[in-house]
Amino acid sequence: MTPSTETLRQRLAASLSDDDWLHDGMWRAAVEAEPRELFLGPAIFRQIGVPASTAWTPVHRDSTPVDEWLDLTYRNETWVTQIDGRLAEDATEPLEGRPTSSSTLPGLVVQMIERAGIGPGDRVLEIGTGTGYSTALLCNVLGDRNVTSAEVDQDAAERARKALDAAGHTPTLIIGDGLLGSPDGAPYDRLIASCSARFVPYTWLRQIKPGGTILVTLAGWSFGHGLVRLTVDDEGEASGRFLPGHTSFMMARPHERPPHGRLEFLPGDVRPSRIDPALLDDWTGRFVGQLAAPSAERFGGGAEQVCLDVATGSQARTRPVGSGGWVVEQRGPLKLWDAIEDAVEVWHAAGSPHVEAFGLTITREGQRVWLGDPDGPSWQLPV
Repeated sequence: MTPSTETLRQRLAASLSDDDWLHDGMWRAAVEAEPRELFLGPAIFRQIGVPASTAWTPVHRDSTPVDEWLDLTYRNETWVTQIDGRLAEDATEPLEGRPTSSSTLPGLVVQMIERAGIGPGDRVLEIGTGTGYSTALLCNVLGDRNVTSAEVDQDAAERARKALDAAGHTPTLIIGDGLLGSPDGAPYDRLIASCSARFVPYTWLRQIKPGGTILVTLAGWSFGHGLVRLTVDDEGEASGRFLPGHTSFMMARPHERPPHGRLEFLPGDVRPSRIDPALLDDWTGRFVGQLAAPSAERFGGGAEQVCLDVATGSQARTRPVGSGGWVVEQRGPLKLWDAIEDAVEVWHAAGSPHVEAFGLTITREGQRVWLGDPDGPSWQLPV
């Protein structure tokens, strides 16, 4: 017999607690109460082939056995619901593309909520409604009137609205650019973002009460990610540290890299590389390299890395030589690899710590990521 959805919710909550995702009883009760199957909607996408594949096939609820569908629903996994703006329920055959909306794994959803310090009495602004599941958890504990959620994609927002209605929740839902926040409902106690951003929008700071919290994943076009928790002060500035773990989200659409044509690498100046290029495949190494070259895209991997600066067209390409060495070829006004080498060497001198050793300070003059403490080595974000 297929277990009841109530039993499946209880099992999910228990597994999230056992696996150290979930600690607070009030959020556990919310997981036990909210029916995730409503928020997966009529269909999801499953990836075809290897993890790096860009091929996806739709899985429709109506053509899937009930027990199999519920098994998918109550796994602690992320399920993609939209590819390049096309909802899964509108797809009838496999397609190529990149995810543009999803139902994030429940463990990460509740971990983010707990890390933001959200609790009863808080008024929360959520950036990225997605399917609405995280919004429902917030409503369950805080009450609908204390939750505002913004979603940039109109189709995804309408899908989430229907699911929230079915679950009995009526938060304030905004269709629009979440990087602008929702000033009509400000000020808020907490802001939590389920998308990544290249920098923290100043509009967010102006909508959070002094002492309030912003939790967001900083990312970039070189695929470095770091989850930072900021406290806003009386001056409308903010500071905080990056958190342990490996958190990544889709980039906020206005912060995605500009489109470009086919990449052509032109001849440049060649010299030995001071660092192993494969360090950019490391979680924190990639983050550090991105701090040094914030407008650069990164391609390739291992000893063969390619960096292309979107703003200036500057290029850097590495390759192995001999037995254990590497060279880099660079051209353009920015010496991308020089900057990356400098940053990586600073990181190595500090003991190559995880992202949690870094912090962020935001003032009216700019946004600065620092290593160790605010007086340590630092890099400016591309505001």
